[in-house]
Amino acid sequence: MGPATSAWLRYVFAVVAFAAWCWIYRSRDGPRILPRGRKAWRYTFWMALLGTMGYQLLFMNGMKWTAAGDASLIIPMNPVFTVLLAVPLLGQRLSLRMVLGLMIGLLGVATVVGWSPNTEIPFNHRLIGAVMIALAALTWAATSNLTKMALLDGTIGTSLEIVVWYSIVGWALLTPWMIVEVWSSGIPIPNTAEWASVAYLGLISTVLTYAWFARGIDRIGATAAASYVFLVPVFGVISGWLLLDESVGVSMLVGFCLIVFGVREVQRESERLSAD
Repeated sequence: MGPATSAWLRYVFAVVAFAAWCWIYRSRDGPRILPRGRKAWRYTFWMALLGTMGYQLLFMNGMKWTAAGDASLIIPMNPVFTVLLAVPLLGQRLSLRMVLGLMIGLLGVATVVGWSPNTEIPFNHRLIGAVMIALAALTWAATSNLTKMALLDGTIGTSLEIVVWYSIVGWALLTPWMIVEVWSSGIPIPNTAEWASVAYLGLISTVLTYAWFARGIDRIGATAAASYVFLVPVFGVISGWLLLDESVGVSMLVGFCLIVFGVREVQRESERLSAD
């Protein structure tokens, strides 16, 4: 399957599950399936454009070009982008220490890409994939800030409702990309393993994970919940090694340490400036 088609099919499973969820809990103050009001629709459209359509197209295409382990090491840059985008969107103050943390994190990304042990993938392909994965993290960071803006507004809906809304609208925005891809390459005929992979992405990696993450934020707070992003590289590298026979090298550990250090510096400085 092509990247757009696989992303679209992923959200077929996710949208059906979200719709079923809304219908089952409709009498218990469950999430509304669609937003109400012009302002809610405006927020939903931009989050769908960035957080669903933009993120999925960049992430899926990036995975086409680079190794899964390499990509999972870049995703933790998301909190840095979230904090930096909060400067223009939420009035977050910017300091030299935050810029330094960003530079260290980017140095870690450069280490992962430049000295990756997965040399069976050409360097220029890994570079293209890394740029796409980084841009995917950037679009997700923008979506996180837009979600916070919508919640601060107080009239838009709950965090779970917002996820449902921009998932459904984002799926609609993915449809033209899927049609163009199928038109040019033909209708794919997935085998059982491919259907299982897409179903896993839609039901587990999207619906269940979003719900658990929202509940986790309610229980332990956004800052503590965000720190769990550092488990992504651990599971990504291990599963890439076990399932895809990818290589693991010292450069990946060095890059990971640089990224974690850079991200934590940005987060700590952001928390300090918010408290002042």
